Amino acid sequence: MTKTPPLSRWASLPKVDLHRHLDCSIRPQTLRELLENSGESVPKSDAEFRRHFLVTEPMSDLGAVLKKFLAAQRALSSEAVLTRVTRECIEDAATEGIRILELRYAPTFIQDGHERMSFENIHLAIVAGVEACRHLPIAVGLLAIVQRIKPVSVGQAVIDFAIEHRDTFVGVDLADNEDGFEPKPFEAMFQKARASGLHVTIHAGEANVPSAAENVLTSMDRLSAERIGHGVQIANPLMRGSAHVLREVARRKIPLEVCPTSNLLTNAFPDMRSHSIARLRSEGIAVTINTDDPGVFDLNLTHEYDALADSLGFTSQDFSECNETAARASFIPLEAKRRVWPTLSEN
Repeated sequence: MTKTPPLSRWASLPKVDLHRHLDCSIRPQTLRELLENSGESVPKSDAEFRRHFLVTEPMSDLGAVLKKFLAAQRALSSEAVLTRVTRECIEDAATEGIRILELRYAPTFIQDGHERMSFENIHLAIVAGVEACRHLPIAVGLLAIVQRIKPVSVGQAVIDFAIEHRDTFVGVDLADNEDGFEPKPFEAMFQKARASGLHVTIHAGEANVPSAAENVLTSMDRLSAERIGHGVQIANPLMRGSAHVLREVARRKIPLEVCPTSNLLTNAFPDMRSHSIARLRSEGIAVTINTDDPGVFDLNLTHEYDALADSLGFTSQDFSECNETAARASFIPLEAKRRVWPTLSEN
């Protein structure tokens, strides 16, 4: 008989997850089922399945991890699947005590190989999954991702789509491998999105590459970033320009969406004790704790809390402070957040 896993010590703590990629939040058992139903060869043993389709050990770099996401991308093959994956993701988040959840996805990533699905069909299917969870004690917001590895014209189409559907999107994001793909070419479209009323967060300062700190500064100065996805390299004393950017992020009170285990899996840090999150907080940075790709990484938010508590001595007070920061920083409208996070004020 399978034993029921012990209840997490953080189960009763209300939580916020601002940085969760919907397209890689698919449950491993759902991924297996969908791949098998599509006729794909899937190893029968759990160990082999994990080795082939999940990322549970450090990869060589961010690019290697991104390639692993392609199995999840193949599985997102219909509107019904997208609705199911969205619903399951939100259900799982609510079960572990997450009360505010932002889900981001790239329409172009889902559409690749599934060209019969338009941006409209993809989005309506995801919105249907969100609507199916309205009864749960969780506020959910959607963000549209521009893939920086795609041509700028493709990114503009995504931004235009998000603006047209700003009643069901709360913000936009620029993501994918930042090595060799600086944010500057995307400046005009993100300025346009911000002017339309959409919020902006940008993946930057994630990988240990020479441009990491500069990418964070460019994202704030040129792309109107109100939050930074990851940003952990600004605490790297060997990173060019990091000291200046660290001071600027603190001065401007720009929250960082930190995803600790993800940073280990992409080899941004060799182990959790080396992670920069503690230094970032000590420097006055507004830090939030998030999962990134919990399905493909086979983890959840309480796993991240355990890792930080065990390796860096984080306490329930630390987590509560990070969650209050995240609740305030969430792009979801205040009224919706207050229904699940009553302590939020106007400021």
